[in-house]
Amino acid sequence: MSGFLFQAFVYLAASVIAVPIAKRLGLGSVLGYLIAGIVIGPVIGLVGNETQNLQHFAEFGVVMMLFIVGLELEPKVLWQMRRRLIGLGGLQVGLTSAVIAAGAFALGLSWQMAIASGLILSLSSTAIVLQTLNEKHMLKGEGGQASFSVLLFQDIAVIPMLALIPLLAVPGLSGMGQDAGAAHGAGQGSGHADVAANATDGAGHATMSLVDGLPGWGVTLVTLGAIAAVVLGGIYLSRPLFRFIADSRLREMFTAAALLLVIAIALLMTLVGLSPALGTFLAGVVLANSEYRHELEADIEPFKGLLLGLFFITVGAGIDFEILFADVGTIVGLTLAVMAAKAIVLLVLARLFRLPSPDHLLFALGLAQAGEFGFVLLSFTLQNSVLDTDTVRMLSLVVAISMLLTPGLFILYDKVLARRGAGDSRDDDAIDDAGPVIIAGHGRFGQVVNRLLMSNGHRTVVIDHSAELVDSLRRFGSKMFYGDASRPDLLHAAGIENAAILVVAIDDEEQAVEIVRMVKASHPHVHVIARASDRLAVYRLYRAGADDIVREMFDSSLRAGRYALEALGMHKFRARKAVRHFEDFDRQTLRELAQHWREDVDVFDNEEYISLARERNQMVIDAMAGANREMHDRTDRGWTPPPKPTEPAGRKAEPAGRKADAKTHTEKPVTKPAARKRRVATTPPGK
Repeated sequence: MSGFLFQAFVYLAASVIAVPIAKRLGLGSVLGYLIAGIVIGPVIGLVGNETQNLQHFAEFGVVMMLFIVGLELEPKVLWQMRRRLIGLGGLQVGLTSAVIAAGAFALGLSWQMAIASGLILSLSSTAIVLQTLNEKHMLKGEGGQASFSVLLFQDIAVIPMLALIPLLAVPGLSGMGQDAGAAHGAGQGSGHADVAANATDGAGHATMSLVDGLPGWGVTLVTLGAIAAVVLGGIYLSRPLFRFIADSRLREMFTAAALLLVIAIALLMTLVGLSPALGTFLAGVVLANSEYRHELEADIEPFKGLLLGLFFITVGAGIDFEILFADVGTIVGLTLAVMAAKAIVLLVLARLFRLPSPDHLLFALGLAQAGEFGFVLLSFTLQNSVLDTDTVRMLSLVVAISMLLTPGLFILYDKVLARRGAGDSRDDDAIDDAGPVIIAGHGRFGQVVNRLLMSNGHRTVVIDHSAELVDSLRRFGSKMFYGDASRPDLLHAAGIENAAILVVAIDDEEQAVEIVRMVKASHPHVHVIARASDRLAVYRLYRAGADDIVREMFDSSLRAGRYALEALGMHKFRARKAVRHFEDFDRQTLRELAQHWREDVDVFDNEEYISLARERNQMVIDAMAGANREMHDRTDRGWTPPPKPTEPAGRKAEPAGRKADAKTHTEKPVTKPAARKRRVATTPPGK
């Protein structure tokens, strides 16, 4: 059975079935897509050669992904990454190419074939790595940023590789170009969107180009002109265009405009021989400060996700198991050798560039695979008589299998190595200071707490596990120490025995719970204030023994709600009081829900929890309605003037505009909580 509808049904059904199962099993969506492709391709044969054509289309998801990544990077942030982008990325490509080329030469390949193999296998999979880092919320960490820098440099490096490979032609392999299609059956025969950088497609047909036949200086001018067009267009033309589209009030037109922007930039980069992914990334960076950034990201995201999913399926579906099983030992051995060589080089570079642990392992394992661009370059080497058909087929399988193994390496890192490797890359600082307050974590949350305490005359001991952050803030005069606050010996050195307060401001929930549990067990006198990301984190920290738990976004959410009430016409005092009533009621609700929360049961499966939550939600609506009706009682008039008292005869009235006596504005006394009394979420979380 064939046809567009049937093929669409097969691919979508495989995704809908396999990916949720893989996510539930903790395997991640990428591995789910790859397994789905293997099942519908080599295992049951529902799809076949059409995967080759689909990949030309599906790999456009990589272009969209880099556009979205660019939207999240301001130009100044990209400039700050220049050291890693050029230094770390350049050394990774250079050293990895040299190591693999030396190994290939030792195995008997000619020096031309060895160099070509080293260049091809030095690249990593942008699609798999960025997708997985995004899913695991690791992209903004130091390991994630270092990985992104290397991947971006690799995209740039493909351009000189395409220029160099024809110079490596082996005389005895002339005339092999007509067999280029043979490479497609070995791995999956990708035609990456960037292959147009050489003005020929995967089959050797001519494509449009603005630089064909131009002298070197002409190519340079056209290329620089295209880059300038992207930058200047993003700065000066994008806002009027999107404002014009937005005035139509048609959501589908904004989506169409977003797709048009990405496709137009990709096409322009292709015509001048540059990487479309690189061009759209640059456009994303230019638009990072645009007011339309979030709208663009929301419109592109679904297309990016579907296309990347389709790409991963075609990778799995295109693996030729007949060729694999014919020489399984050699192919698997080569795959593991390539991944081990790349991981060793990456570990050396991680230490050289002082990446914090456990980011060493994340960096090394995450980039150890070969990349989707390898299929393009392998086909290109075949066309240009650099590699023979058998070598291309074998290396295509090495690329495909290494990509298939990568999600498993991320799982290994996440579940085992990340915890074991913590604290290995740099010795903890010797703490030579003491104070009544210890702050674990000096990110955005911890910095505000620390500044407030210090400005009020309190001494603090600040510990953070980011070497780069510690070194950077020390240049501004901040005294802080590098180390892992979950280590008992480090807390002992910081003076936990004599401390009055510990502020746990780190964003690693597992580590935060571990620290709270350890400190309350060993030093129950210490008042622990913990940062929580959401309601479920509050429950875990509460069970661990935290005294005060603060959900990081709750205060700002309440303030936004108050602004909304005021914008709707509510008096500022009434809005403030409404927020206070809501906060008090939510704190009480949180305490009750915490008693019914169970760590081993998902909240959506906990019927007792759901029933109480629904009951409390209705109660807060009723309570707020009652509070609004009683807002102007005589004991809490706020900013409204007090009623005029009945003046005795002969007594002068209070002068207009004079403030009422403080006794007039009496409120119910606020009882100070007893010392060490636990408060669950001073700023309680909400969904």
